[in-house]
Amino acid sequence: MIHLIRHGETPGNAARVVQTPETPLSERGVEQARSLAARLAEARIGGILASDLERAAMTARCVEETTGAEIMFEPLLHERNFGDLRGTPYSELGFDLFAPDLEPPGGESWQTFHARVDRAWQRIVAQAAETAGDLAVVTHGLVCLSITTRCAELGADEAAGLSGFANTSVTMIESERPHRVALLDCTRHLDHVDREGGRV
Repeated sequence: MIHLIRHGETPGNAARVVQTPETPLSERGVEQARSLAARLAEARIGGILASDLERAAMTARCVEETTGAEIMFEPLLHERNFGDLRGTPYSELGFDLFAPDLEPPGGESWQTFHARVDRAWQRIVAQAAETAGDLAVVTHGLVCLSITTRCAELGADEAAGLSGFANTSVTMIESERPHRVALLDCTRHLDHVDREGGRV
């Protein structure tokens, strides 16, 4: 089984700013990552494949500490590169960052991004086949969306209602064809974390 995971919350997520590569987790994001790691301690995680951007790497290290599985960093799992738009608040953009025809200056078009994700998915499937146990894949929201809606088998109703992934959400995908989605965007491990990042 493949556990597809979005990284924990960052200050950029909270402030609604287009992320820069070096953005780390916020305090709340670290708490989310620790809760995720505690959840995965109950799973059969035999390996971790992760984006090496700081927010994903920090999340993956929490999983490594709890499961003992080794991290392998994979640049193909990076978030979509928004180029010169990175660091800009969403409120100052003046256009839809996710428009299908947007080609951000210095960044990736949707076509280029999806082609990279296709290569990442091939890497994931190959690594899952070599892993004794389940494979945790720690990446980014748009990568999760691209994989789930384009590479895996997802029901039409679920696909139609899917617009994004929560921080540290877990999506479970069968590692064998047709790569059916068994669990989608699940955050039950965050039930004890309130909306402000504290404990309820």
